[in-house]
Amino acid sequence: MREFGFVRPLRRGAALAVAAVLAASALAGCDDSEGAASAPKPAQSSRKPAPRPEPVWDTSPNSVAAVGDSITRGFDACSVLADCPEASWATGTDPAVRSLAVRLLGKQAAAKRSWNFANSGARMADLPEQMERAAAESPDLVTVLVGANDVCRASVDAMTPVAEFRRDFAESLRTLRAERPKAQVYVASVPDLKQLWSQGKGSAMAKQVWSLGICPTMLGEPDALDARSTERRDAAYERVVAYNEALAEVCAKDERCRYDDGAVFDYRFGTGQLSRWDFFHPGKSGQARLAELAFRRVTAG
Repeated sequence: MREFGFVRPLRRGAALAVAAVLAASALAGCDDSEGAASAPKPAQSSRKPAPRPEPVWDTSPNSVAAVGDSITRGFDACSVLADCPEASWATGTDPAVRSLAVRLLGKQAAAKRSWNFANSGARMADLPEQMERAAAESPDLVTVLVGANDVCRASVDAMTPVAEFRRDFAESLRTLRAERPKAQVYVASVPDLKQLWSQGKGSAMAKQVWSLGICPTMLGEPDALDARSTERRDAAYERVVAYNEALAEVCAKDERCRYDDGAVFDYRFGTGQLSRWDFFHPGKSGQARLAELAFRRVTAG
C-alpha cells in the first residue's frame, strides 16, 4: 500500500511537471510569435511634406510694361525722325520684330496686356514718373532701357553725373515697389554708343542726320580724329560703362530685378540692324535682336 500510495503522488507530480514544462514552452512560443507579429513599426509622421517655396523669378509673366527712351519707342525704325512703337523690342506687334511681349504672351494677348510708357528723349531723371504710370497697370514685368540720352548731351560736362543716374534709378525701383512689390524688372544695359558711331560714320546720309543734333558727345564731327574729338568720344564711352555699373549695382539689391549682364552693351550691331535713316537707333532687325536678348534673360531658369 505504501508503494502504491508513494507511486501515485510521483506520477501526479511528474504529470504536473510535464504539464508545466509544456505550458511554459507553449507560452514561450506564443510570446515569441506574438512578439514577431506585433513588433513595433517605425513611427510614421502625419505631417505633409512642406510645400516648396515659389521661385522669386517667374519665367512666364502674364503682362509687360515698358519704360525708357527712344529705343523702346522704336524711333526711326519705320520712318525718319518718328516713333514707331509697333516696332518696339519690348511691346511692339510687328511680326518682323517679335517683341518680348509677343514672345512671352502671344500676339493677341500682348496687344491687350502690354503697355509702352517710354518717351523719346527721356533720361534717367524721367524714369520715376514713367515707372509710376507703369505701376498703375499692375504689370507682372517691367522692362527698362534708358541712359543713352544721359550721355548724348551738348557737351561732356552736360552729361548726367553717375551719382544722379544711380539715385534716379533707385528711386524708380522704389516707386514701382510702393505699388507693385512683386513686379519683376528686366534692365537692359545702355548700348555701346561708340560702336554705333564706328558702324555709321561711313554713311553720308547718317552723318547728315547726325548733324541735326543726334548725340553730339559721340556723333558730333563724326570724321574728326583729333585729340579733342577722341577725348570727347572716350569720355562718352566711359560714362556709358559707369552707367551700366550703376544699373547692375542697384538692380542686384532687388531680388525681383534682373540686369542683362551687359548683353546689350556687348552686342555688335551691324549696319543692317541699325536704322537706315540715322544709323544710330536700332532698325527692325536691331529691335528683334534686343527682343531676343531680353527673352533669353527673362526666361532663364
